[in-house]
Amino acid sequence: MRHARKTIPRHNASRSGDDRLWRRDDDGGDVRGLLRLAVAAAALSLFAHVAQAQVPSRPQAGAAHRKAPFEDSIAQRMLACSACHGAQGRATREGYFPRIAGKPAGYLFEQLRSFRDGRRSYAPMAGLLANLGDDYLREIAEHFAGLDLPYPAPQASRLPQTMLARGRTLALEGDASRELPACAECHGRALTGAAPSIPGLLGLSRDYLNAQLGGWRDGLRHATAPDCMAQVARRLRPEDVAAITGWLAAQPVPPGPVPRAQAGTRLPMRCGSLDAGATASSPGIPAAAGPAVDAQVARGAYLARAGNCAGCHTERGAAPYAGGRGVATPFGIVYASNLTPDDDTGIGRWSPDDFWRAMHDGRSKDGRALYPAFPYPQFTRVTREDADAIFAFLRSLPAVRRHNRPHALRFPYDRQIVLEAWRWLFFRPAGFVADPARPGDWNRGAYLVGGLAHCAACHGARNVLGAARDPGRFDGEQMPQQGWYAPSLHDARQAGVADWPVADIVGLLRTGVTARAGTAGPMAEVVAHGTQYLNDADLRAIAVFLKALPADSPGPSPQGATDRDAAWLARGARGYDAHCAQCHGDEGEGVPRAYPALAGNRAVTMDPPVNLVRIAAHGGFPPQTAGNPRPFGMPPFTQALDDADLAAILSFVRNAWGNRGSILSAPDASRYRGSAGE
Repeated sequence: MRHARKTIPRHNASRSGDDRLWRRDDDGGDVRGLLRLAVAAAALSLFAHVAQAQVPSRPQAGAAHRKAPFEDSIAQRMLACSACHGAQGRATREGYFPRIAGKPAGYLFEQLRSFRDGRRSYAPMAGLLANLGDDYLREIAEHFAGLDLPYPAPQASRLPQTMLARGRTLALEGDASRELPACAECHGRALTGAAPSIPGLLGLSRDYLNAQLGGWRDGLRHATAPDCMAQVARRLRPEDVAAITGWLAAQPVPPGPVPRAQAGTRLPMRCGSLDAGATASSPGIPAAAGPAVDAQVARGAYLARAGNCAGCHTERGAAPYAGGRGVATPFGIVYASNLTPDDDTGIGRWSPDDFWRAMHDGRSKDGRALYPAFPYPQFTRVTREDADAIFAFLRSLPAVRRHNRPHALRFPYDRQIVLEAWRWLFFRPAGFVADPARPGDWNRGAYLVGGLAHCAACHGARNVLGAARDPGRFDGEQMPQQGWYAPSLHDARQAGVADWPVADIVGLLRTGVTARAGTAGPMAEVVAHGTQYLNDADLRAIAVFLKALPADSPGPSPQGATDRDAAWLARGARGYDAHCAQCHGDEGEGVPRAYPALAGNRAVTMDPPVNLVRIAAHGGFPPQTAGNPRPFGMPPFTQALDDADLAAILSFVRNAWGNRGSILSAPDASRYRGSAGE
């Protein structure tokens, strides 16, 4: 599919000419710029409640802004991208964001997949795209490919003319003696690329071009094999790179659309990215399909989804269930094992009894104690019938030969004797026992939440040795290695849902977004790869159980703002007006199912404010689900706001419109913002 290209008029909608959002409406009408970026609390954690009552707004500082009308368009959804990349790309303290407008759709799509699947290593992009599928990535790519924006004037080069001449020769003619093809052989004689998949080389800064070639040469950037650009970059001498990039950056961009590649054109090198673009599909988690699938295998596939087994046992961009993903703990990193039926590196030689022993007793085939990062303290409640079904499903997968990576745990936690002592203190195998005084759906929910779904692995409070303080409760726990907080499911000020209708709880688990709340971070992954696939009966059972959890008594209210904080809040109000009000509203009212309301939102006022700071700093998308197939993005602000600005804005939001929350300092923001993509 190819969009008609449109010329976009410029509109400066922010304090800085670099901060522009360029949009094209879906109906093909006039397009205008928009940048009032969204900042806080967009879908932070499971069950982040938005109160229904109207709340008064605090007075806003600074000049009133004009609020552009909300549009249910792809451009509106792409604020998360446009905020950083702008119209021409931008250099920031976090790095250089290249221009993406007008690049070929196939090329953009392949880059998005590479960031999501780990072939390109940049944590902020990986975090943004983690829970988006190929269909949405294609739509995003086609949107930006359809933008036709003027290019800036080329950079004046200070290189000697002899070096520029050398650059021109390499770009247009290559060097056959060193097996260096000309750039023009792939990227077109005009070097403007070839639709749908080959990008242009003009209109880019010399620094950016140098960084890209250096990344390929040094193995920091990867493409689908065979990686032609890595091969070329390794053949270039440093003086060649300087000559090529200096000459390219000094060339103007010819007007007109990007030409399409001619059918049958033979390229000088085979390009894996071009091969992959035509056959791309999401690195999906296998599910049993087809009429001939065994009923036990189909049941096991469903249960593996319910337990989100692939979430730990699949490394980004790698074969499903082949292991290798690291699970960070306070004691070091535990690497998930290969669950495919390979005889030498997977579970090909395991029996159903061996698998049951791992699930129920926490021991491997050879009797070794397993680390409880594999949540056997919860899986021990899974029935033998369900364990056998999961094993049958895993045995049906394609065998992948991939050796298990040794754990990277600190002494003495890397010793089996220490692990055996931990088990003696804190673990006893036990089955699920139904409560005869409770209805069937409550018992089913208790089985799923307490066992297969292992909710307590994140939401349960832990002692200094990583054991559950109370295995039957979900009191909330910080996840410092992941940079998130799993809120309490008993506390109405955090994630308790005792006052929620069952239908709203079901809706959040199925779609990831409701009028009350949304999900992000680890919980968004759970929805994307797990709960959205559960049937109605199981979702209702989970909802019934969560709704019936004992509710904690309300503790003392947070202190909130005082007169001493007036100047700090005024600074935050100005920041909110400049960066946030366009999406979240002057009164924090938000836009239903697009931008969450901040007024009355318990995710905003929750302590600790880890999730609030993190989502404001790093942005993200809610999970793409069948019920929310085109989620709206939240732009990251880590490159635009320093710790003090971020803390002031969030302090204002936590105390505006009737909200009451503790004041954040710049050190608070620094401590909680963490690293994107963790």
